[in-house]
Amino acid sequence: MSDYKIVSNPGSAIGEAIGAAMEKALEEKLLEIADLYGCHYLTSGVRNTKNGAKAKKLLMSDNYGNEYDIDGCLANEKMQPLILFESKYIRYKKHNRDKGSWICTAHSAIRRHYHSIRSSIAILAGSWSLSSLAMMRSNDINLFIIPFDLICQLLSEVGIDFNWEEKDQNKAREAWYQYNQLSENQKSEIGRKMIAFIEDKLIPLIANVLDESIERTIEKIVLELVSNLGEIKVFEFDDINSALEFLESENLGDVFLTTDSLSLFDPPPTLDN
Repeated sequence: MSDYKIVSNPGSAIGEAIGAAMEKALEEKLLEIADLYGCHYLTSGVRNTKNGAKAKKLLMSDNYGNEYDIDGCLANEKMQPLILFESKYIRYKKHNRDKGSWICTAHSAIRRHYHSIRSSIAILAGSWSLSSLAMMRSNDINLFIIPFDLICQLLSEVGIDFNWEEKDQNKAREAWYQYNQLSENQKSEIGRKMIAFIEDKLIPLIANVLDESIERTIEKIVLELVSNLGEIKVFEFDDINSALEFLESENLGDVFLTTDSLSLFDPPPTLDN
């Protein structure tokens, strides 16, 4: 059994512990998949730091040298990244907009730098709003959701009441105390059961992404035009010929002369649930 650890915010402490258990279980599963496909699953850096040690964080860069701390990455034999992974646990929806925005920004920037990346995957546990999920999906993040109710159920099975109000410090403190009485194996099993909830859908997706027999085809062509004044227009085409015809237009520069921009009075687009 673990010794009880006195902390100033027991609710946050047990949340971090559950998130760590989930991340550990995910790493176990992805290491198995990596061995099966002859890949590497990385959660820390592969380059040496200035003192000769391996970097503890997996820092990946964008085209401008900005570095992002990524939870995990599946890479091929040449250490070229193929799939980015994030695992996040959040209890209250008020925090998930920032977390979701960070995933979108980091993964989009990294994928422009490492052209070998085929997919981004986020395992999200706890309470996530529909708008945050829609935002991540619109940035091509594949989402796997572990609902808060499932976590409450798993903790209830080991005698922990995890369903308390945000300001109920007494219940949070009691839950933290009870969690610390669990064995390390019990804590690990909670994480494994969380990952087991999404495993049936996660593993086939990864297998499909890593399938080298799938022939590459161009799905769409996206052209971004930037004027000397800083205006940006994006055009999408289904085939190369349509894109070339557009680029060969004699009046291509005139696309910025049109006044079809949205107004601040226009309603925002509807997010898919």
